[in-house]
Amino acid sequence: MKMKVVPASIIPTMTRREALCKLGSGFGMVGLADLLSNSLLGATPASSLQNPLAVRAPHFPARAKHVIFLFLNGGLSQVDTFDPKPMLTKYNGQPMPGGNLRTERRTGNLMRSPFSFRKYGQSGIEISEIFPNLGDHVDDICVIRSACTDIPNHEPSLFMMNCGHVQPGRPSMGSWISYGLGTENQNLPGFVVMCPGTPVIGPPLWNSAFLPAVYQGTYISNKEKDPQKLIPYIRNAHLTLSEQRVQLDLLTQLDRNQLADLEEDDPQLEACIQSMETAFRMQTEAPEVFDLSKESDATRKRYGDTDFGRACLMALRLVESGVRVVQIYFGNGQPWDNHDDITIHAKLARQADAPMAALLEDLKARGLLKETLVICGSEFGRTPVVETSGQLKTYNGRDHNPYGFSVWLAGGGVKGGMTYGATDDFGFKAVENPVHIHDLHATLLYLLGLNHEKLTYRYSGRDFRLTDVSGQVVKGIIA
Repeated sequence: MKMKVVPASIIPTMTRREALCKLGSGFGMVGLADLLSNSLLGATPASSLQNPLAVRAPHFPARAKHVIFLFLNGGLSQVDTFDPKPMLTKYNGQPMPGGNLRTERRTGNLMRSPFSFRKYGQSGIEISEIFPNLGDHVDDICVIRSACTDIPNHEPSLFMMNCGHVQPGRPSMGSWISYGLGTENQNLPGFVVMCPGTPVIGPPLWNSAFLPAVYQGTYISNKEKDPQKLIPYIRNAHLTLSEQRVQLDLLTQLDRNQLADLEEDDPQLEACIQSMETAFRMQTEAPEVFDLSKESDATRKRYGDTDFGRACLMALRLVESGVRVVQIYFGNGQPWDNHDDITIHAKLARQADAPMAALLEDLKARGLLKETLVICGSEFGRTPVVETSGQLKTYNGRDHNPYGFSVWLAGGGVKGGMTYGATDDFGFKAVENPVHIHDLHATLLYLLGLNHEKLTYRYSGRDFRLTDVSGQVVKGIIA
């Protein structure tokens, strides 16, 4: 029997990319082959690809190595928490002198805080009664009372606080830090984001935008308590390691052949491979880190069995394991956005106070506070005047206020037991040492050993940076 010869001209051809796609595994599995054949055998991976998450030296000696950002999304009221205003109480119910600054909704007269303030610690800093546990750690805290941003709307202010610009399309703060410094633990993501649901805007707040995809934040919905369920598909339920090995060895060889033909690096390919390598490594370490049963009953009790409490304890364990940046959003949507009744702040604070205090206490006890910068704040503050827009059920709340609000920091080279800057007598606008978000970001990077003007990435013909074209390091809060 003679075999029929098919002319070469009609034999279908496909590119290497198409071949990999049709194999059903994609580029990411290429990196896993090398990882599986080396790391699981206790050897050092001999990958020819550059590791974009490898630890990199800072521009100058750093004071901090890690960042934990506690984000109270919705708009924390400064005059009810960290910026006491006796004049607000004295002139309660009277018009704002000079008239109200422009805010997003209609507002009325001055409204005193329903909460009392007391002095804490040796520093005697005044904090609201709704944060009594945090007050016990005030000597480790620097309260910036003069933070300010540009726009009194959630979306642009969230982008500014998280990404350094009011418009979408810029890399997040965590992505910039990972890009600048890499991360210490290659078995976990360099940038982890936790929220029991999704804050307003969602993933664009922790995206890497035009930076390589490997620097994007790894989102974890921390509603689940079971560490095996926190990260979907962390285990391969269908293939054994040996079965994965067969596929990965083939793809590894294909990848090496392709790389040998390239005249220059392929950063997108490398980023995708590294992301999949990290995901593979997470199978062994992530469930262990997120298993809060490893902590004592007493420790778990101090944090509380709430979404935010568990996230704060997870942040402690992640930093202890070498993760560079951990960001925790307080809740789904915008829970601190109390337009109609500011007394809701007390209920929210009961969920936030003890976990934040426990986090500071345990970081300090484990020798991590000196090298971990903890930041707590919102996208903006709230007005000292009552909101009177017609859509409210009650009239005991406050509108958005970008002109002056509070952010606190602890550890990581920051002076404790101090306040910095001030708002006016009623807590409306920063009037002493204003700290714009660009300044806050510049200071954060400085504490990590990074010059915010030199941490750049060239894209679309321009060198971009987290602080855009502004920002001054706030030297007054640095130890």
